[in-house]
Amino acid sequence: MLACYLTWHLRQAWAALTYTDQQPPQRASPVAPARRSPSADAKAARKTGPGKQHIRSFRDLLDHLATLTRNDLRYGDVTIPALAEPTPDQRRAFDLIGAPIPITLSIT
Repeated sequence: MLACYLTWHLRQAWAALTYTDQQPPQRASPVAPARRSPSADAKAARKTGPGKQHIRSFRDLLDHLATLTRNDLRYGDVTIPALAEPTPDQRRAFDLIGAPIPITLSIT
Protein backbone atom coordinates (compact mmCIF):
# COMPACT_ATOMS: atom_id res chain seq x y z
CA MET A 1 0.00 0.00 0.00
CA LEU A 2 2.84 2.37 0.86
CA ALA A 3 4.52 1.71 -2.49
CA CYS A 4 1.30 2.56 -4.36
CA TYR A 5 0.91 5.75 -2.34
CA LEU A 6 4.51 6.79 -3.00
CA THR A 7 4.21 6.02 -6.71
CA TRP A 8 1.01 8.07 -6.98
CA HIS A 9 2.68 11.08 -5.35
CA LEU A 10 5.80 10.80 -7.51
CA ARG A 11 3.71 10.56 -10.68
CA GLN A 12 1.85 13.73 -9.63
CA ALA A 13 5.03 15.62 -8.73
CA TRP A 14 6.94 14.55 -11.83
CA ALA A 15 4.09 15.04 -14.31
CA ALA A 16 6.04 17.88 -15.97
CA LEU A 17 8.95 15.49 -16.65
CA THR A 18 6.84 12.63 -18.01
CA TYR A 19 4.12 12.01 -20.60
CA THR A 20 1.47 12.40 -17.88
CA ASP A 21 -1.51 14.53 -18.90
CA GLN A 22 -1.43 17.50 -16.54
CA GLN A 23 -4.84 18.86 -17.61
CA PRO A 24 -7.03 15.85 -18.39
CA PRO A 25 -10.44 16.77 -19.81
CA GLN A 26 -13.48 16.11 -17.62
CA ARG A 27 -15.40 12.95 -18.40
CA ALA A 28 -19.20 12.95 -18.55
CA SER A 29 -19.26 9.52 -16.94
CA PRO A 30 -16.69 7.69 -14.79
CA VAL A 31 -16.95 4.68 -17.10
CA ALA A 32 -16.44 6.72 -20.28
CA PRO A 33 -13.10 6.19 -22.02
CA ALA A 34 -10.37 8.58 -20.91
CA ARG A 35 -9.30 11.20 -23.42
CA ARG A 36 -6.02 13.08 -23.58
CA SER A 37 -5.84 16.84 -23.65
CA PRO A 38 -4.37 18.58 -26.72
CA SER A 39 -1.40 19.71 -24.59
CA ALA A 40 -0.65 16.09 -23.65
CA ASP A 41 -0.86 15.02 -27.30
CA ALA A 42 1.53 17.83 -28.26
CA LYS A 43 3.94 16.93 -25.44
CA ALA A 44 3.97 13.28 -26.57
CA ALA A 45 4.41 14.17 -30.24
CA ARG A 46 7.33 16.56 -29.61
CA LYS A 47 8.84 14.44 -26.82
CA THR A 48 9.74 17.74 -25.16
CA GLY A 49 8.09 19.85 -22.53
CA PRO A 50 8.17 23.58 -21.96
CA GLY A 51 11.59 25.09 -22.62
CA LYS A 52 12.72 22.14 -24.79
CA GLN A 53 12.91 19.96 -21.68
CA HIS A 54 13.34 16.23 -22.43
CA ILE A 55 10.23 14.14 -21.62
CA ARG A 56 10.41 10.49 -20.55
CA SER A 57 8.06 7.77 -19.41
CA PHE A 58 7.79 7.38 -15.64
CA ARG A 59 9.83 4.16 -15.76
CA ASP A 60 12.53 5.80 -17.92
CA LEU A 61 12.70 8.71 -15.48
CA LEU A 62 13.29 6.29 -12.60
CA ASP A 63 16.00 4.56 -14.65
CA HIS A 64 17.62 7.93 -15.38
CA LEU A 65 17.54 8.87 -11.69
CA ALA A 66 19.25 5.56 -10.89
CA THR A 67 22.35 6.75 -12.75
CA LEU A 68 22.99 9.34 -10.02
CA THR A 69 25.54 7.43 -7.98
CA ARG A 70 27.72 7.98 -4.96
CA ASN A 71 31.21 6.51 -5.19
CA ASP A 72 33.83 6.08 -2.50
CA LEU A 73 37.23 7.15 -3.81
CA ARG A 74 40.12 5.61 -1.94
CA TYR A 75 43.57 7.13 -1.81
CA GLY A 76 45.62 4.84 0.36
CA ASP A 77 43.90 4.83 3.76
CA VAL A 78 41.73 7.87 2.98
CA THR A 79 38.20 7.40 1.62
CA ILE A 80 36.39 10.34 0.03
CA PRO A 81 32.69 10.07 -0.88
CA ALA A 82 31.96 11.58 -4.31
CA LEU A 83 28.57 12.13 -5.92
CA ALA A 84 28.22 11.88 -9.69
CA GLU A 85 27.35 15.23 -11.27
CA PRO A 86 23.53 15.34 -11.53
CA THR A 87 22.02 16.12 -14.92
CA PRO A 88 19.54 19.00 -15.26
CA ASP A 89 16.68 16.48 -15.37
CA GLN A 90 17.87 14.85 -12.15
CA ARG A 91 18.13 18.24 -10.44
CA ARG A 92 14.64 19.17 -11.63
CA ALA A 93 13.18 15.87 -10.37
CA PHE A 94 14.54 16.50 -6.88
CA ASP A 95 13.36 20.13 -7.00
CA LEU A 96 9.83 19.02 -7.92
CA ILE A 97 9.57 16.75 -4.87
CA GLY A 98 11.13 19.40 -2.64
CA ALA A 99 14.09 17.28 -1.56
CA PRO A 100 17.81 17.98 -1.75
CA ILE A 101 20.03 15.63 -3.73
CA PRO A 102 21.56 13.44 -1.00
CA ILE A 103 25.32 13.75 -0.79
CA THR A 104 25.72 11.04 1.81
CA LEU A 105 23.68 8.03 2.73
CA SER A 106 22.29 8.01 6.22
CA ILE A 107 21.22 4.68 7.63
CA THR A 108 19.04 5.06 10.68
